[in-house]
Order: sequence, then structure tokens, then C-alpha cells
Amino acid sequence: MIRVRLLGEAGMGTQNHQRDMYRPAFDRHPAFTIVDDEDAEVVSVALPLPERAGAIEREIRAGRHVLADKPLAATAAECERLAELADEHGVVVVPAHHQRLGGALRSAKAAVRAGRVGLPWNVQCDFIVAGGDPAPFGELLNLGLYPIDVVCDLLGLAVEKVRATGGPFTTLQLDHERGVTSTIVVGRGPQVHGVAPAGLLLHRYRISGSHGVLVVDALRPALQVHTAGSAGPAWIGPGTVDTLLDVLAAGVRTGRAELGPRDAVRAQRVVEAAQQSITEGRGVKLDAVRQLSA
Repeated sequence: MIRVRLLGEAGMGTQNHQRDMYRPAFDRHPAFTIVDDEDAEVVSVALPLPERAGAIEREIRAGRHVLADKPLAATAAECERLAELADEHGVVVVPAHHQRLGGALRSAKAAVRAGRVGLPWNVQCDFIVAGGDPAPFGELLNLGLYPIDVVCDLLGLAVEKVRATGGPFTTLQLDHERGVTSTIVVGRGPQVHGVAPAGLLLHRYRISGSHGVLVVDALRPALQVHTAGSAGPAWIGPGTVDTLLDVLAAGVRTGRAELGPRDAVRAQRVVEAAQQSITEGRGVKLDAVRQLSA
């Protein structure tokens, strides 16, 4: 069994991902056992964002593997520093970009990489949450990291330029390598009947290529379950957080995880470019953002 210590119960605003997501998943997972012990091999970090990077750095330097609530750190520069330290100390750091691990999106990635739509030229995404408390650092950082990470993972192509517009919903237009583009709409709408507060209302992708179009509903496969007190999806098979712990366990065993801090760097740089684009009212090249955050 891999021993894991829980550190912190903070999220973005009123969220408590440690209590509501990670601890239940660790309790369910056959590879992990929760301990209150400094000798634990893994630390699950869910501290307030201003404290997060420093705490993760201390755990890395102590030789411990880390599961980190998202965002991994407040800036791309801090994420880059943590990636370098993880390499230096030979530990695995897994940011909680778990949405990419859903069954529908894993199948979509395999189809795109296998050429099922030919050469991809555009991805459109809607990532809309219904109700819940607004995040104090903004929904682009809180929610936008998920679909940005998914789109980059689906395509396997770097983002070169970002254009973004703000408002109740943020729209990002991304220019990727090889002339490929993507559009992401992300935000938090009002509460909707039949959707749990802060639950996903829309999470879908339309992937267009030279030989076809693939439409993906990332809320599937799931059943819609209604009880006296709540309504929401129940996954068929493991949920995305359970699969995230599979990734973590494999990383601890092998020394290499399929999801790591450089994925967080990539997503955070796009977020920072989008924030700059909204402020300045123009498209922003990723190289310029790198200079600003270095």
C-alpha cells in the first residue's frame, strides 16, 4: 500500500476538494492508505493558492510524491520551478487535471491520434458550470484550466497565440502549431434545475478534421440519478478523480506519470495569455507571456 498524507483543505473560494474529492477517492482506491505520518510517500496538497507552491516545493525537496489540487501554483513561472525541482529530485507531481481522464475524452484522444478524423484543423469546446460560488481568483483560472488542458492533450500541439474576451463567459481562441485552431467557452452560469450546485452543465467538444467530425459529450458515460435531496450524474465505472489516482499510483511505482507539472505549465501559460489578452484587447503570443512570467 502507498501511504498518503493529506495536507490542507482549501480550494478556490468555498471549495474543499480534499474533503469532497480526494479523501473519498483515496479511501476507495486499493493502492493507497491515508496516514498522519511524515514518512508518507505521497502528500495530497490542497492548501490556499498563495501557499500552495511553497508547500509543494518543500514536499518535493523532502523526496515525497505529490498530488496537487489545481491550479498547481498561482503562476506559470512557479509551475515551471516545481517541474524543474520534480525532475531534480526524482519525484512525481500530479496536478489534478482530472477532466481529461474521462472515458469519452480518452476515447476521443485515441481516435484523433489514430487519424479517425484525418488531420484535425479545429476544436470547439463548451465548459459551463451551473451555479455554485464564484471563485475569488476568477473562473478562467478556476475552470478554464480543465478545457485548456483537454484541448492541448487531444491535439498534442503547442499553443502559439491566444485571443480572449471576458464577460459572464470567457471565450478563448487559440492558435496551435500547424495552423490548427480551437475555441473554448468557459464560465459559471445560474443554477439549473436538475444539476447539482457547481455541477457541470455542459462539457462537450466538436473536433473537425480533413476527413470527418467527432462530437464528444464528456459528461458520458454516466447515468442521471435523481434522489429526494439531489440530482446529478453517476459515472458508469470509475470517475475521473478515481482515474487520477490510478495515474498517481502508476507514477509512484514507475517514476513517471502520464500527467505532470509541465501539463500545468502549459495550461497556466494559456490562462496568463488569455488574461493579458482581455486586459489589452489584442491577441497575445505565448513567447511574450513567457517573458512576462519568467
